[in-house]
Amino acid sequence: MEPQQKPAGSQKYGASITYVYQDKLYVNMTNQCPNHCDFCLRNNSSGSLYAENLWYQGGEPTKEEIWAELAKEDLNRYQEVVFCGYGEPACRWDDMMWLCDQLKGRGSHFVRINTNGLADLITGRRTGLELDGRVDAVSVSLNASTPEGYDAVCHSKFGLKALPAILRFTADAAMNVPFVRMTVVSTMPKEEIDACRKLSEKVGADFFVRQYISQ
Repeated sequence: MEPQQKPAGSQKYGASITYVYQDKLYVNMTNQCPNHCDFCLRNNSSGSLYAENLWYQGGEPTKEEIWAELAKEDLNRYQEVVFCGYGEPACRWDDMMWLCDQLKGRGSHFVRINTNGLADLITGRRTGLELDGRVDAVSVSLNASTPEGYDAVCHSKFGLKALPAILRFTADAAMNVPFVRMTVVSTMPKEEIDACRKLSEKVGADFFVRQYISQ
């Protein structure tokens, strides 16, 4: 199936607030991110395979503006509503949780979060404990099996604290969310993928190797 691009919900921000790919509705929460990953799609493009432009200009939409876009939709058309963004959605954690509450209050919509797993360090809280009843699935980018390896690839502002926090968040999420998985990119060496698989299993998450997308 060819990707269906959903145009920007507000020209004020110059980018798509929501967009459609296959049978999923994606929410572009933010352009903020504490990491500067070597493999990040943002290094090569202002958009993705799914939307022409995801870079917000002159600020980001409020939670109310994002909800206004979602409320226009027949959400029952979509298999999932996915919070992702061209940045890290946890940078707007409280806004995202508010939106999850609105979605669940409107119906039993399947909600997924795509995240780097650094919400605890971003917010200073055990955020995985806040997901119960709000989120149905969480996908966490792992991408390295050691704190040093993660820092070398993802260049997080949190340095060597990043990977331990990701593992704790994922373990908390696995106790509060029906489906949690950790992912790595396919370009990693096999031995590193295997080491990441073991970490994922240790914290109670599923494991998935995703194909690297360069643009």
